Amino acid sequence: YKVMGENPDNFPKEPAADDTTSFTMTSSALVTAINKTLFAVSNDDLRPAMTGVFFELNKDFIQFVATDAHRLVRYKRTDVSCPKNDSFIVPKKPLNLLKAALPANEDEITISYNSNHLFVTHGTTQMSCRLIDARFPDYKVVIPADNPYKMTVPKSEFQSALRRVSIFSNKSTNQVALQISGSELGLQAQDVDFSFEGTERMKCQYDGEDLTIAFNARFLIEMLNAADSDEVRMELSTPTKAGLIKPTEKDDEEDLLMLVMPLMLNQ
Repeated sequence: YKVMGENPDNFPKEPAADDTTSFTMTSSALVTAINKTLFAVSNDDLRPAMTGVFFELNKDFIQFVATDAHRLVRYKRTDVSCPKNDSFIVPKKPLNLLKAALPANEDEITISYNSNHLFVTHGTTQMSCRLIDARFPDYKVVIPADNPYKMTVPKSEFQSALRRVSIFSNKSTNQVALQISGSELGLQAQDVDFSFEGTERMKCQYDGEDLTIAFNARFLIEMLNAADSDEVRMELSTPTKAGLIKPTEKDDEEDLLMLVMPLMLNQ
């Protein structure tokens, strides 16, 4: 057999791990953080800062944040201690590779970084990637300080209803309207171009005034996947303000907050 080769000198040089800062965490904690945030990363190359996950380091915790300007996910772990307050953005593709390569167990991994690269070491294996050279948006300003209306629903039942009703939604917006009144949640979708319409009703626990608010059903379904509890709580305000989704149960060392922007209601 004869195969054409390339000059080995042309192979990219391994980045040097110089002037790095390091901290440790369990492999399962990192895999969980990636799974809970990666789906919200933007695919818009014109906004490079949003095409990765923002690692926000603190001496008492670490936060992973992802947003595409329509939704935002913040996952916090208090069982990870970092040597100093710092931050960097890791691209989507390396995180997908990390998620596939790392075991979901309690093995300790070492994460090192400098101004340009991230290095993740597990046993005798080291993975490295270039960081995104951009400034992550100030996400804290978009998180509502107080959404007074609280709704609690069974996650799987809500998710199944969204999947069924969204079949009848407009395919470009995936809009589903949530009509909340008393202890009843109505889900409605329509596609006026094809005269499609779907409506479902389910029980919920609700504390607030009657409200109708619309969201992208695909966004809601993906966000519900990230919640591990049997029930989820939605915190709402007005039809034009962002809604928050939180699991009703979580481990002591973690915190998950998901934000989704509403859509303009169909007339």
